[in-house]
Amino acid sequence: MTENTPIAVVILAAGKGTRMKSDLPKVMHPIAGRPMINWLIETAEKLNPEKIIVVTAPDMDDVAKAVRPYQTVVQKQQRGTGDAVRPALDMLKGFQGKVLILLGDEPFLDKNILEKMIKWDGLSVMAVRPLSPAGLGRMVVHDDGTLDRIIEDKDCTPEQKEIRLCNAGNFCIPNAHLENWLAQLKTDNTQKEYYLTDIPQIAEKEGFLTYVVEADAQWVWGINTRSELAEHERMAQTMLRNKAMENGATLIDPNTVYLSADTKIGKDVVIEPNVYFGSGVSVGDHTVIHAFSHIEGAQIEANVEIGPFARIRPKSVLKQGAVVGNFIEVNRSVMGAGAKSKHLSYLGDAIIGDKANIGAGTVIANYDGFNKHTTTIGEKAFIGTNSTIVAPVEIGNGAMIAAGSTINKDIPDNAMAVGRARQKNYAGWATEYRKAKSGE
Repeated sequence: MTENTPIAVVILAAGKGTRMKSDLPKVMHPIAGRPMINWLIETAEKLNPEKIIVVTAPDMDDVAKAVRPYQTVVQKQQRGTGDAVRPALDMLKGFQGKVLILLGDEPFLDKNILEKMIKWDGLSVMAVRPLSPAGLGRMVVHDDGTLDRIIEDKDCTPEQKEIRLCNAGNFCIPNAHLENWLAQLKTDNTQKEYYLTDIPQIAEKEGFLTYVVEADAQWVWGINTRSELAEHERMAQTMLRNKAMENGATLIDPNTVYLSADTKIGKDVVIEPNVYFGSGVSVGDHTVIHAFSHIEGAQIEANVEIGPFARIRPKSVLKQGAVVGNFIEVNRSVMGAGAKSKHLSYLGDAIIGDKANIGAGTVIANYDGFNKHTTTIGEKAFIGTNSTIVAPVEIGNGAMIAAGSTINKDIPDNAMAVGRARQKNYAGWATEYRKAKSGE
């Protein structure tokens, strides 16, 4: 076995994923809000490779953007896994080390298994023992456990189909021999494709052994259908929920909390059932998130209370001790420390000062049909129930707005604003109205 071997990683991501029935490249389908290929890249980065190269197909610019800063090369025609590696050869020229070739639709590969593959002298290939081997290449091994050959499922005899040890599709190959061995691949198979799985036999003829590194089949299987994508989503959610709880958060009913891959949750956070976290959310210590809340792209500081039935949208910040109650939508807004909005409000494009109080039914009218406008609400301001604030407006520190007002002008510090029609009472009018309607 070898130690400290330089590594280059080549990720094969050119598959169209026709069974997904989607316009989106297969490797771009998200798992917990992150494209599946980025899960694999994150694992590859932990190996400290000198290079990461992603092989794509034509018209996959979105994949190239997703994997930046790593380089991409294009496989112009789909002619098998062996052919898919060839476009990466130019970027591997002069590289003195091993090339780890990974399938882009296997997002949850184990770093420890990949390290074992790297350490073996010669070649290594990842193997699994799935419950159902249908569709997978079977691995024929020598008595010493090294690989004899891999037979693709379509080329297997009935006896060979009974083999349980299967190819997981991931290889580690010395770069010094990779180009030569790829050049020797042939298309004498039912698919008429260049199979990477033929390389072990080619290498054996030159005196190289191929070592089999077995992985847990639960974590090593490709995503080819929507149902398989959903199963990987379930696996990701289990991992993320467990991580949150290990870090000190309480999830009352973990199976109903949906996290994103980048969700950051502090200690002593309590999350009630049926809460959804989109991408880009951080939650500070001692925060409570009540049931049926939806949060995305937001920074939640410590000791905040959210929900139930609250929506916190991107570019929002809830500062320490802020309260956003039931049926509140906060959008591109900052809630100051200790500020409160407890019932039935829309707060869009607002900067709300510390300890301000937003009454029930408050709506900030931030859009004029062409542009969004900002509202500033000062510290300790009090917004009365059922107020409409027409942006752009500045409401001063300590200012008050009477319930039911429509505000479209600035309010000075500590002033009281009333923006509603004057009430008039008509004595006896209701009695006369009832008589008229009843025909008396």
